[in-house]
Amino acid sequence: MARGKTISLFMMDAMPEGRVKCTYSMWKGIVYKIPRTDIGKCKDIAQVNYSGVYFLFGTDINGKEQVYVGQANSRKNGKGILGRILEPHKSINDWTEVVMLTTSDDSFGATEISYLENRFCNLAKEVGRYDVVNGNEPPLGNQSEELESEMEDAIDITKMMIGALGYKVFSPKRMPVDAKGSNEPVLYMERSGTKASGQRIPDGFVVFKGSIISKTTVKSCPEIAIKYRQKYINSIDKNFVLKEDLVFSSPSSAAAFVGGSSLSGNELWKTKEGVPLKELQ
Repeated sequence: MARGKTISLFMMDAMPEGRVKCTYSMWKGIVYKIPRTDIGKCKDIAQVNYSGVYFLFGTDINGKEQVYVGQANSRKNGKGILGRILEPHKSINDWTEVVMLTTSDDSFGATEISYLENRFCNLAKEVGRYDVVNGNEPPLGNQSEELESEMEDAIDITKMMIGALGYKVFSPKRMPVDAKGSNEPVLYMERSGTKASGQRIPDGFVVFKGSIISKTTVKSCPEIAIKYRQKYINSIDKNFVLKEDLVFSSPSSAAAFVGGSSLSGNELWKTKEGVPLKELQ
């Protein structure tokens, strides 16, 4: 079993909506979460002017979460992370919050931040919860075996911190299923031409890639299902088959999305043996 971890969250403005500093004992890395409206308060924080990697978070016109992964080398431009994020970012103009990864001693060099930027960018793409709006894939750079191992440790800790700050950009959509089956089995839904599979997850319900959804919606279709169809419009092919795993707030919102009408997820999502979700609870 994985061992528990202790992360320290310091609310710099005495409120969770404000600036947050995140640290982990025995690690020199520091993660900051800064709302865009509070950027001006950070000029006197030495560490945000160091080298590091940053994540700009926002949403597109359809409400789809977006992230831009960037880097800043204080030794090269003299500005560090704060100076870099204040520059224009054409691919994500409307970002609302930034998460910065740096160190207490400004020890990230060009090789380290290039490696981290590349890995974080590709990890976010693999998970697929956010649209990664980087125009070009960052170069991986050249690093020794020892440095690569050290950076992978930093990545694991940073992913944990970013998740603790409320961003699921690195949280897998599916729950793992071992040879004996997990506590959250794969569930199935078939109704009026639809054929979908999915699973409960900690933040709701995921409908799997390859599921076939209703081509139409009825007048009684819940507003949330309509909004999800608008949000995920680019994830549905011309035959109304899902091109990727999609996350929903609940089993019922997932069922309504699939069926195009007001439906009870607790009744319609069933195990392969035909046991409805409501009985599993």
